[in-house]
Amino acid sequence: MKLVGLTGGISTGKSTVSQLLAKEGIPVIDADKIAREIVEPGKKANQLIRRHFGDEVFLPDGNIDRPKLGTIIFEDPNKRKILNKCTHPYVRMEMVKQAFLYWLKGADMVVLDVPLLIESHLDRFVGVVVVVYCSDMLQLQRLRKRDNISEEVAMHRIKAQMPMADKIEKADIIIDNSTDLIQLEQQVKRMVKKVRPSTITWFIEYMAPPVIVSVMVYAAAYLCKLIF
Repeated sequence: MKLVGLTGGISTGKSTVSQLLAKEGIPVIDADKIAREIVEPGKKANQLIRRHFGDEVFLPDGNIDRPKLGTIIFEDPNKRKILNKCTHPYVRMEMVKQAFLYWLKGADMVVLDVPLLIESHLDRFVGVVVVVYCSDMLQLQRLRKRDNISEEVAMHRIKAQMPMADKIEKADIIIDNSTDLIQLEQQVKRMVKKVRPSTITWFIEYMAPPVIVSVMVYAAAYLCKLIF
């Protein structure tokens, strides 16, 4: 099974690419969606966040006040690291679980949609890294429009992330989202065609783990007979 890491910058269009991939029938594991689920009331990550950030970042119903917490972590890199330590282990465990289930179902290709793919060093565990980018000006305009924020706040949030140039250096495939949806969709289709493994490759990769395990079990049983 081919694991593809999808990442980008804030408001560069990664989510749109993720939707287009799902439209193509490609399984997508959404780290942002998982991150929202693992901080729901009663979850361990929710408790850790309350312990480190206090009651002021929570709503009366126990859910996190996302705008308030977002302001804190964008302004303080140390707070951002603490939040990541509270959530990332649980996000990763759920991603591994979902990837394994897709493998059991026989998926030939799975996309890991992870905003911090490179920053969290998850890129080393995927076969292909895809980076979605757009021009700096367009990124700024999209972010201001999406979050209804000032230019100063938008620039601060963009600068709080890894520079797009550094992400592009790590990319195996680059998708330019500076034009329109039609052009973007064409790029996504080309990417899928390039990355998707052949049926033979998929079969070998799918069968290799159980074959290896079977051989190891057989060898262990044979050795036990020789010893005992």
